[in-house]
Amino acid sequence: MTRVAPPPDHPSEQPSEQPSERPRTPDPEAPDPTAAFAALLTDPGQRLLERVREVTPAEELAVATRLRREHPPALVAAALSQARLRQRAEAKFGADAAAMYFTPEGLEQATRTSVADWRAGRLARAGVRRIADLCCGIGGDAIALARAGLNVLAVDRSPLTCAVAEANAAALGLADRIEVRNAPVETVVDAELDGRVDAFDAVFVDPARRGGRGRIFDPESYAPPLSWALATAARLPNAALKIAPGVPHEAIPPWAEAEWVSHRGEVKEAVLWFGDLAEPGLRRATLLPGGDSLAGAPEPAPAGAPGRYLYEPDGAVIRAGLVGAVAEAVGGRLLDPSIAYLTADAIVPTPYATAYEITDVLPFHLKRLRALLRERDVGTLTVKKRGSAITPEELLRRVRPSGRNAATVFLTRVAGAPSMILGRPLRPTP
Repeated sequence: MTRVAPPPDHPSEQPSEQPSERPRTPDPEAPDPTAAFAALLTDPGQRLLERVREVTPAEELAVATRLRREHPPALVAAALSQARLRQRAEAKFGADAAAMYFTPEGLEQATRTSVADWRAGRLARAGVRRIADLCCGIGGDAIALARAGLNVLAVDRSPLTCAVAEANAAALGLADRIEVRNAPVETVVDAELDGRVDAFDAVFVDPARRGGRGRIFDPESYAPPLSWALATAARLPNAALKIAPGVPHEAIPPWAEAEWVSHRGEVKEAVLWFGDLAEPGLRRATLLPGGDSLAGAPEPAPAGAPGRYLYEPDGAVIRAGLVGAVAEAVGGRLLDPSIAYLTADAIVPTPYATAYEITDVLPFHLKRLRALLRERDVGTLTVKKRGSAITPEELLRRVRPSGRNAATVFLTRVAGAPSMILGRPLRPTP
């Protein structure tokens, strides 16, 4: 049994863009997706959606064939697609997913409920009552904002996306708090704010960060670009801008507070806060679902020799540049000046890093690792890496662990030298 857990080699590294499939030529005879979705909201569509609610992927073909004898093929396809999306959406939306509506792209890009709730709570605690949710997508953030007590104008340029967002607001009983508008966000902002400083208390912008070739890493290539979002933020007392977690720190304006949010150890987003919501220049790492939040200014951490324990900082801490703050809290030091692994001689509980007891620190050598694993009867090997060229998959193929025991190996550098560190995770203090 093997487990692979490869975090980014370095907090500044970005994944490279992957070429996407060539754009498909639109089929003039294909059903209009907005019309197909509207058909789902009719009584026949709702009954059909209920019938296919628990259909599994393996059953879809047979079920579709049978249902097409009674219903239009486009409606059957829409219902089966929606049922499949609802099943996938449970991971992000929990029990709400069974009543909501989705598009494949909208579900992929939607904010997890716990993250959206955290952000909405911060806005509500600051006294925001009227907010414009720009690039609202399927409405996940608008729902969280409305549940926090805010009145929301949700705007998107996609007719289908707006139809889905409107249906979600109605399905969850929030239609009285959420107004959905299909329009370019730029024109809505100009129309609403022109001469009306009280139009909104705040604006939330979640620009599109995907294009024809996949993810977009240049903030000026977002849609709308970061510069437009920043200019819009300056027109209101409060603003929150959602950006990619890997945004370069130099792209963050000095008058913004930047917060990185992780959920169960996985970094989900970064948000720039402005106005009354922000402490300019502050960097923050927030860990959900617990809500622990570490704030400060990035400071370097000292480096030194391996101690008895290794600390792996949460990804949000790394992205926020707050590894130095964690090092100070645990009395630790970096194993290598350029890599975010900490070591210490004593264990100090912290929510901002996972602690491991170190059993071995060795120069990188696969044959030696294979022999050590065999000697200790290790069959479950968790591989983590930062600053190492070998991939976890390749290492597992080459060492072929087999046994009854478990271990974790860190492929990294110690004072610049390629190294292997073996250890075991410590159980959190109750």
